[in-house]
Amino acid sequence: MSLSPRQHWIGVLARALRSELIPHEAALRDADYQLIRAPEIGMTLVRGRMGGNGAPFNVGEMSVTRCVVRLADGRTGYSYLAGRDKVHAELAALADAHLQSAQPSQWLSDLIRVLANAQVRRRAQKEADTAATKVEFFTLVRGEN
Repeated sequence: MSLSPRQHWIGVLARALRSELIPHEAALRDADYQLIRAPEIGMTLVRGRMGGNGAPFNVGEMSVTRCVVRLADGRTGYSYLAGRDKVHAELAALADAHLQSAQPSQWLSDLIRVLANAQVRRRAQKEADTAATKVEFFTLVRGEN
């Protein structure tokens, strides 16, 4: 399944760290915009499946933050992210709105590619850390004489 460019950047913005968005805050806020839905915190139900394909079951609830902004030219930006960070949600929604311009290349190169590369590095480090703790189990077979 292939993601559209917008699906990709919304996912990257949702997985970004707040500290990675803060350096871009002035540029993101440097536009006339209004909050259609101010950043708000809520809960969502998380569902899972045993083995990835078994019967669905309710794992529990998690906090999510959402925000919707509209730029003066009518572009509307959305964000939904895990956790309780209103500033992150607003910056992500602003970035989504800016990325919908006719020429999003500056935002893609300066923001999205940088964030995506950082996420790839974090995931690789996490996988390496996890692999370092891997334990190989084996069974000894006793001979019965």
